Amino acid sequence: MNLSIVIPLLNEEESLLELHNWIVKVMTLHQFSYEILFIDDGSRDKSWSIIAQLSVENPNVKGIRFLKNFGKSQALHAGFARAQGDVIITMDADLQDNPEEIPQLYDMIINQHYDLVSGWKKKRYDSVVAKNLPSKLFNWAARKTSGVELNDFNCGLKAYKNIVVKNIEVSGEMHRYIPVLAKNAGFDKIGEKVVLHQARKYGVTKFGMDRFVNGFLDLITIWFLSRFGKRPMHLFGLLGSIMFVIGFFATFFIIVVKLIKLNTGYSTILVTDNPLFYIALTSMIIGTQLFLAGFLGEIILRTKNNEERYKIATEINF
Repeated sequence: MNLSIVIPLLNEEESLLELHNWIVKVMTLHQFSYEILFIDDGSRDKSWSIIAQLSVENPNVKGIRFLKNFGKSQALHAGFARAQGDVIITMDADLQDNPEEIPQLYDMIINQHYDLVSGWKKKRYDSVVAKNLPSKLFNWAARKTSGVELNDFNCGLKAYKNIVVKNIEVSGEMHRYIPVLAKNAGFDKIGEKVVLHQARKYGVTKFGMDRFVNGFLDLITIWFLSRFGKRPMHLFGLLGSIMFVIGFFATFFIIVVKLIKLNTGYSTILVTDNPLFYIALTSMIIGTQLFLAGFLGEIILRTKNNEERYKIATEINF
């Protein structure tokens, strides 16, 4: 099979039929073998009914319905687990991603041998203040932190080799950072393609300004996981050891000074009356806690089990 098109969605009943017909037109024109995987992330409108009807009319349509809204990352994770195509395309269901871009993305993966190609919505139709400027700041921070030189991490239109999606774990809200996850997994050939951005035709956006705050927090998380996710002792153990040593030598210094003054007849105060003693003691306690945090992190990594991250209500054609 040439293509698996994974489409996460939430309450997009107005656009699904039009999007399906558009994709089928492109697939037929280019003679691709394909499957369309609609991942209904707990929609409360008629989205699932439309997907079910499309699956009857088109055997290439498959659907997964979550019991409730688990988030875009979980929807992508479910789609990636079931995708069978040589190339996996992800796109949003709101018609802002153009299916006409799919053949070129496919060509970049198959003939130019990219592991992953990310879309870049260079010209956007969103509000400049509400989305464009925060998005530029977010993408700049993501580039500097991750080392992945992409201009648009948030673009939902991406293409992957099958082996890439089978070797990454998309959890939490890490869908923005799939290229970073791919790089961390060893897939270095990451490309970018300028794609058309279309104004939303139906409904309203499901993301508010909080996505940028959450995005920056997730960026810190993925930076930490990429650097220390498999060796937390290297960070917490190092910081804990440094703080403990500083506190220990500060305490040792206080005691030595106290003894010298006693032996030489100088007046002195109680050790417990010295503010530096409490600073040193606090440093030793925090250092011990950090060291234990790293130690426990190492134990958890060696004993953790995969957790169920979403509950599926119904599947079609799998």
